[in-house]
Amino acid sequence: MSTSVMNSKGYIAGIEAPFIQQMSEITHHMWSLGWDELNGGNVSYLLEEEEVAKYINLREPLRTINLTFPVTELAGKYFIVTGSGKYFRNVIKDPEANLGVLRVTDSGESVEVLWGLRNDAVPTSELASHFMSHIERLKVDPNHRIVLHTHATNIIAMTFTHDLDELKFTKALWEMCTECLVVFPDGVGVIPWIVPGSSEIGRATADKMKEYRVVIWPQHGIFVTGGTMDATFGLVETIEKAAIVYNLIGSREIKQKITDRQLADLAAAFHVTPKAGILEL
Repeated sequence: MSTSVMNSKGYIAGIEAPFIQQMSEITHHMWSLGWDELNGGNVSYLLEEEEVAKYINLREPLRTINLTFPVTELAGKYFIVTGSGKYFRNVIKDPEANLGVLRVTDSGESVEVLWGLRNDAVPTSELASHFMSHIERLKVDPNHRIVLHTHATNIIAMTFTHDLDELKFTKALWEMCTECLVVFPDGVGVIPWIVPGSSEIGRATADKMKEYRVVIWPQHGIFVTGGTMDATFGLVETIEKAAIVYNLIGSREIKQKITDRQLADLAAAFHVTPKAGILEL
């Protein structure tokens, strides 16, 4: 694993930075679970200037990359992101080649690379989707920090066999595991199949992010947001577990399940409010 040391200007620009360690660990976890084959999946993490400044020189960007979409709402903000075409299994071995720390310029029309993305690598091809989702989640949650996209196997499988109506999809997940309603009472959004990497899929996902923390991409994967890496990854784990149970049941006759009354009692016990229009009481 690459281990940068203190440079002549007093910055430690390597795996010593907690946010670089977190990105390295979470991408390795997702790869080891089989969710991010080849160069699939991407993650972005909104950082505070103060935490970046401890490890990286903010005054001398390595280069500037123009964006095809302006993000004036994110002007001056800092992110660490996965690189385009990078394999998650390699991040933990060489973070500097596979991750990049970016600063959105004041105009919002480009990003400055402050660290990483070695050999002229570029940020994830889903950067539009990430930035658009960050913008919408920050409007409803000031503690929002993470956007995570992964190809969770059983969630993808479920999109082949279940109605893609988001209320019905949410209820099916809630019925699979008791903790699901507690973990995501706001439910999951679902968009139609759209070409990945496009502004169109970014806009459709961001539109759902006004209401949901989770958006299902049929036959593709899941887009999840949160305030911390642990909470965001845990949200995917919970939904994926529910999808595993759903797929294991398959066409078997269901003799008992968590009822709507029980789901309502569960919500009351844990002081969460289920998304309206799902439970029939």
